[in-house]
Amino acid sequence: MKIAIVGAGYVGLVSGACFADFGFEVTCVDANPDKIAALEAGKVPIYEPGLAELLDRSVRRGLIRFTSDLAGAVAGAEVIFIAVGTPSRRGDGYADLTYVYSAAEEIGRAIGASSEGHRTVVVKSTVPVGTGDEVERILSRTLSRERFGVASNPEFLREGAAIEDFKRPDRVVVGTEDERTRQTMARVYRPLSLNQAPVFYTDRRSAELTKYAANAFLATKITFINEMADLCEATGANVQDVARGIGLDRRIGPKFLNAGPGYGGSCFPKDTVALIKTAQDHGTPTRIVETVASVNEQRKRAMARKVVRAMGGEVRERTVAILGLTFKPNTDDMRDAPSIAIVRGLQDAGARIVAFDPEGEANARDVMENVRFARDPYECARGADAAVIVTEWDVLRALDLDRLKAALARPVLVDLRNVYEPEVMRERGFAYTPIGRVDPFA
Repeated sequence: MKIAIVGAGYVGLVSGACFADFGFEVTCVDANPDKIAALEAGKVPIYEPGLAELLDRSVRRGLIRFTSDLAGAVAGAEVIFIAVGTPSRRGDGYADLTYVYSAAEEIGRAIGASSEGHRTVVVKSTVPVGTGDEVERILSRTLSRERFGVASNPEFLREGAAIEDFKRPDRVVVGTEDERTRQTMARVYRPLSLNQAPVFYTDRRSAELTKYAANAFLATKITFINEMADLCEATGANVQDVARGIGLDRRIGPKFLNAGPGYGGSCFPKDTVALIKTAQDHGTPTRIVETVASVNEQRKRAMARKVVRAMGGEVRERTVAILGLTFKPNTDDMRDAPSIAIVRGLQDAGARIVAFDPEGEANARDVMENVRFARDPYECARGADAAVIVTEWDVLRALDLDRLKAALARPVLVDLRNVYEPEVMRERGFAYTPIGRVDPFA
């Protein structure tokens, strides 16, 4: 089977690399010629563990190629995935479907100009309910209904673990209205049968909503435990114990119950807002999700105030070392990262910022101003009045605490990911501020 993937971004590249590794012939299409040139030269434009190696292996096997020629890619493909971006639209927060619909129009023309044969067009991008219907209408302008089918196949990839998630998923959701498209999608995901991955078939609209509902639910879990962390600080409880106590309940589960500075990334912020807008349009407002989105945005800024309090209430002309910038470890993604609001809040209070991130510096430079970047955590901390752990990278999980303390002008550490234990940090001479925990012996 030959597969074309329109959009060589995060989802498109990961999907293409994994499909090629299964043995399919894959063509990744992108309108950005610089990105295509970089990929052809073996340079992967995003950081995702294992992706560069997977792409290199598939290129050497001749199973994946990169091009800006959408018509040529579609002409020989039985299945065409749309994996373009759907960012929040400026001004109103709706999902911007410009790229999805533009891709559908180009795909329709390309299929129409190619030889006869049935094609399956799969919307992999995260889209609001009803988008697949519109894609079908766009294709119908140039094609007879006998020539194509449209499926929704939302992705559930975690940045930092995307390859494992693709090859060993919790589930694969496929939404389609016709049996021929369903059979084609069954062949696409047949390689996962050895891993006994459940493929869940439903209608297109339910598949589209499943993606948004899943992200909104996980965002709710994160926001809930963050509010419990605030309550723990006020009452002297330990949020990690609370999280474990409720997570052992199989109805709740332990995942996404780690208190922190709020969620960020390419999915949760925009998808919760897009779901809110969709629900409002249909007269069924999602009050819980609205509150989640609002509380999360407020929390990011509140973390800057937490740092200010830990530094005695005054940070003007003082230096703060920010350890970790990306929204989570094992990615270079800075989209809606909590660090952005934290840095801005501290700068607004008059602080100087020096930062370290093992992979995110290049992208951080695009969204942060007046920040000095360091090569490692100890250089970052040198002469700073406080250090703040914002992202729990592995390199920050076992710091040489004596070296860190010696580097700091003052031994103040604010741990927004609860990497360390309060008792240990007290014994090592730090003024330590965690999330939702207190040192019972302090």
